[in-house]
Amino acid sequence: MGKTKVIVGLGSCGIAAGAKKTYEKIQALQTAENLDFELKQTSCIGMCYNEPLVEIIDDEGHYLYGGIDEDKALEIIEKHVIQHEPLKDYVVHSDLFETLDDVFFDDQVKIALRNCGYIDPESLEEAEAQGAYRAMGKIQKEKLTADVIIQSVLDSGLRGRGGGGFPTGKKWVFARNSESDEKYIICNADEGDPGAFMDRSLLEGDPHAVLEGMIIGAYAIGVQQGVIYCRAEYPLAIKRLNIAIEQAREKGYLGENACGIEGFNFDIYVKEGAGAFVCGEETALMASVEGERGMPRKRPPFPAVKGLWGKPTNINNVETWANVPWIIREGAQEYAKYGTEKSKGTKVFALTGKIKHGGLVEVPMGMSIRDIVFKLGGGILEDKAFKAVQLGGPSGGCIPAYMADTIVDYDSVNATGAIMGSGGLVVMDETTCMVDMARFFLDFTEKESCGKCTFCRVGTKRMLEILTRITKGDGKEGDIEKLEELAYQVKENSLCGVGQTAPNPVLTTIKYFKDEYEAHIRDKKCPAKVCTELITYVVDDEKCTGCTVCAKNCPVDAISGERKQLHHIDQDVCIQCGVCYTKCNFDAIKLL
Repeated sequence: MGKTKVIVGLGSCGIAAGAKKTYEKIQALQTAENLDFELKQTSCIGMCYNEPLVEIIDDEGHYLYGGIDEDKALEIIEKHVIQHEPLKDYVVHSDLFETLDDVFFDDQVKIALRNCGYIDPESLEEAEAQGAYRAMGKIQKEKLTADVIIQSVLDSGLRGRGGGGFPTGKKWVFARNSESDEKYIICNADEGDPGAFMDRSLLEGDPHAVLEGMIIGAYAIGVQQGVIYCRAEYPLAIKRLNIAIEQAREKGYLGENACGIEGFNFDIYVKEGAGAFVCGEETALMASVEGERGMPRKRPPFPAVKGLWGKPTNINNVETWANVPWIIREGAQEYAKYGTEKSKGTKVFALTGKIKHGGLVEVPMGMSIRDIVFKLGGGILEDKAFKAVQLGGPSGGCIPAYMADTIVDYDSVNATGAIMGSGGLVVMDETTCMVDMARFFLDFTEKESCGKCTFCRVGTKRMLEILTRITKGDGKEGDIEKLEELAYQVKENSLCGVGQTAPNPVLTTIKYFKDEYEAHIRDKKCPAKVCTELITYVVDDEKCTGCTVCAKNCPVDAISGERKQLHHIDQDVCIQCGVCYTKCNFDAIKLL
């Protein structure tokens, strides 16, 4: 019998859910009782809704246990590892039998995330065992030229996964054709939306995939220096990146004659950013790397001609770089068999919001929003009505439920008014106020504006003021038209993508949910019953038992009534705080 492996998911999501304590409890038990099993760590496997996750691999097969706290961990070690009796009630995925959670993995195709959750991200040996640096070995062995490599990336159909969707191979061609003795490549790991969870998880889970992608890009473009720009709020990603970079240097994958290729001298370092959303825009990112304030620059010249330090520069995001080694190793046609005519390969999405199975998924381009939400995501929390998804991060757009059969590819998503972005997919249900949702996202982008462009700096502020006024019950006729006018002015006159896309949540909610705006403005009602100032709390005559709990907890004494008698809320005194609604044990407080 081989040695049993016990693997604990120690990505940021798992650690936040208590996985580190679970790991330490198992480690302490192993040491105290001198138990003979191999204890290892891995990263996020994507099933974040079931964290902490513990995987047991023994002679029988694989068992993935979900929701494993310290007590359950001890039970699993005792029953499964020592007595060889798996606890099927805790298993969420296995290769030996079916579980209810299997559907989470059924339609996924793991390319960018191929090793995340399967290897120890701090082990170069485990990464190599799963194929790390074999693409560079193929380039060296078969003497693939830069032109052949770039053509493979072009033939694969890979488009930038950072939001714009520009063909990756074309970007590389532009940078390669720029004449200069000094060139740079950059990995943009600074997207500040829910899709940044994807970037962080990739860097935490398989840093060598990103490094190898950059090495291949550097060799094809003719680059000596690479930079990974990662926000400092991702300390675990930065830690594992630096470990991987040092390992790659020691093994000869980086440095002088990198990967054993004579004359190919290439190295990478990590630049920690301060977390400004605008630094996800490539020219602002380069300004930050150079030590300047992160603000966008006019284009042209484009970075491929004049970028970092005034030299030709190629920038791709984390997911894009992670795809490259797989394409070179497995072949462009193998990659291109996934997806649609104009959007090849797979896309990673961070599922969040009112969804049962929140987490990280990788699906073939062309899968419908409906399948992502209801198959992989398990549907809406508490089985409430599906209302919309917000796709593309804070600058993305809202797609209503009746358009859920829209497929996820660049053209189809853009046609709705949303954007692919870096992969954030926020699910909303019937309790979501779309006006308030637009206000929420615009509040973020208004605060994150670098202030360089008047239309972005001032226009988003004026829009936010109108939206806030509407949600407080002070909306006026003409506000919708003012919002649309301002939105188009901001889109058309901002210098960078941050300002150009900031109005998307507003424009798409007006387009698809205009009736909610009108209800707020004309009827002074919030259909979703979210906007506090537009809610009226009343007592349900049939359900009130006169328990007095609501009256005792009302902070302004707006509720009157004798014990075991019907109570009443004085609307002139009520401040719509909602305390009575949350405290009532008999659902006797209604929202109107």
